[in-house]
Amino acid sequence: MNLPPEPVDPELLDRMQDGLEALGRDLVYLMRYQGFGGVQADKDAASHWLRHRMLAPQQDRLFIAPGAHPALLGILGVLAKAGDVVLSESLTYPGTRSIAAQLGLRLVGLPMDDDGVDAEAFADACKRLSPRALYLNPTLLNPTTHTIAWARRTEIIAIARGFGVAIIEDDPYGFLSVDAPPPFAALAPDITWHVAGLAKCLGAGLRIAYVVAPDVRSGWLFASSVRTATVMASPVTIALATRWISDGTADALLAAVRQESMERQRLVSAILPKGSFRTDAVGFHLWLSLPVPWTRSAFVGHTRSTGVSVVASDAFATDGAPPEAVRVCLGGPADRSAVRSALEFMAHALAESPTLTSTFL
Repeated sequence: MNLPPEPVDPELLDRMQDGLEALGRDLVYLMRYQGFGGVQADKDAASHWLRHRMLAPQQDRLFIAPGAHPALLGILGVLAKAGDVVLSESLTYPGTRSIAAQLGLRLVGLPMDDDGVDAEAFADACKRLSPRALYLNPTLLNPTTHTIAWARRTEIIAIARGFGVAIIEDDPYGFLSVDAPPPFAALAPDITWHVAGLAKCLGAGLRIAYVVAPDVRSGWLFASSVRTATVMASPVTIALATRWISDGTADALLAAVRQESMERQRLVSAILPKGSFRTDAVGFHLWLSLPVPWTRSAFVGHTRSTGVSVVASDAFATDGAPPEAVRVCLGGPADRSAVRSALEFMAHALAESPTLTSTFL
């Protein structure tokens, strides 16, 4: 799993704990069933949070789902049926691969360059495959850390409009960036489904995602689909997220995640060989290309004991031809010292052959 760095500041931890304890005053109410999508106060908090991403959706298009996975399952269930094609980046979020497989959808990856998904390849796939949707993780892509450039976003939108293709924007890392282009949902709200999960910017235990539908009717269909599968998101969890957003704790936690990610990225730049990785200054993962004769399976096995998550490219590839590369998570329970040690271990391994490194496993 790709997890953000965990908070360690005592004052911030106290604020988080205070918010949790305050829920006890409303615990009886929070133990009841609630309507799907969140009550007014929760939607107000969601709207406030989405302003970080330059979004101000109408509240009849805004829903609170129990995490990004159920949200994506519901959206894809609305847009496509078994056998339909859904496009994505050639290296994409593994959860979407699993959801597509469960629904019987054909997930087809598109090639990328430094600016993101190749626009010509997208147009060609629309002509040949008649896709129902384009799924994108457009800011700090998991796994490669690509961010789709503003100009490329406008190209993609024009093509999607021309072929009647919906855009699914999975944006869990967008809150980390301070200079990312506007989200697709701001540039093309009428064709974009926006999913803003809290797992990557605040913490995975907050199983909450704010979903913006492209129109009211689509929102009805989405609500019906997700309600059938999940009934509702936990009112306790929603209330905690709402309180943290309302009293500023969420902003403080986001700032802490961003600052610690930047500190860990400085370690990456100082320790790993130049040109061997792709990353972003505010992200907490990186994409590491392996030199010959290293293979991704050998490298994952070799680094298993470091305490840092290293995942082979197989988990992300949509075309059956994964590159010799791995995603490295810099967050989670590991502290900065552990990350430094892991990076030094990796740098030493990359400078040697797998045969030699096997002697000090």
